[in-house]
Amino acid sequence: MDNAKGAVALVTGASGFIGGAIARRLDERGFVVRALVRASSNRGNLRPHYQIFEGDVTDRDSVRRAMSGVRFVFHSAANYRLWTSDPAALMRTNVEGTRIVMEEALAAGVERIAHTSSVATLAPDRFGLCDEARRLDPARTTGPYKRSKILSERVVEEMAQRGLPVVIVNPAAPIGPGDIRPTPTGRIVLEALRGNMPAYVDTGLDVVHVDDVAEGHIAALERGVVGERYILGGDHVALGAMLGDIARLCGRAPPRARLPRALLLPLAFVNELAARITGREPFLNVESLRLSKTTMFFDDSKARRDLGYRSRDYKEALADAVAWFRAQDAAACPQNRVGEFLSRSDRSR
Repeated sequence: MDNAKGAVALVTGASGFIGGAIARRLDERGFVVRALVRASSNRGNLRPHYQIFEGDVTDRDSVRRAMSGVRFVFHSAANYRLWTSDPAALMRTNVEGTRIVMEEALAAGVERIAHTSSVATLAPDRFGLCDEARRLDPARTTGPYKRSKILSERVVEEMAQRGLPVVIVNPAAPIGPGDIRPTPTGRIVLEALRGNMPAYVDTGLDVVHVDDVAEGHIAALERGVVGERYILGGDHVALGAMLGDIARLCGRAPPRARLPRALLLPLAFVNELAARITGREPFLNVESLRLSKTTMFFDDSKARRDLGYRSRDYKEALADAVAWFRAQDAAACPQNRVGEFLSRSDRSR
């Protein structure tokens, strides 16, 4: 991107986890960051000098106002939860909100757009590895979140065929600083830090530092092919191994009990029933158990080859996530052994 310094870049969802990381990276590179955030959003991830536009991606007028004078757009706003009492609201934000943002970007003549999709739109094989070619059929998807991300990705691809200069990125499981809500992956880390995960199911995650995901977005904006998708992954980590690493960071014994999903399914149903009464999202839910049946590993070689994408060792991402959660929650990981933990890490990647 020529003469990008000083250009206005709109980040939807800038108060969130990935959006906040994108905004920080853009700010450090000299972009003028414009953030579209809801009035009720936690603004802890926003810097004071950002241009703040209050609104919602489902409100076309507010999107149009925020789009005025913008050169680049990063659409990261999404309702990311594996359980919800209102699937229609989730679909409205993720699908219709995406349509509105893309249509308004096209009408405003925005030069380039990066759309944050997800590896949830992909279908790992039974060995737990896949690339961008393995599309997941929305008709065969059970959870509303996965379905919404597939459908929103289809909206973006259709808009690209109409001339919208948009590139799609598919982040894996990011962790790191700024996970305010937190995300489902971040909640695994936080609950483990609190000592609330003495057991686990047999599954695996593709874990990546959120700052590497942010850099991948910018690389996609700069060098990605319009209409193409790029997986932004990291290291392939077994859940049991990650929980063991978190335990060692906190000076605890790692969890030893590996539980069958069938044993946890009744508890997941009970948690969901309780959540409908309390309004609190359940940590253990049916969809998370269903997803854990597949080892969620992904092949990000396309982004590494075509975008120059890089990711750091997952243990650095984990250490940064732990440090951030400890700063927010005094009960999380009362012993801090990050230095000792990192001294044993392989940083060759």
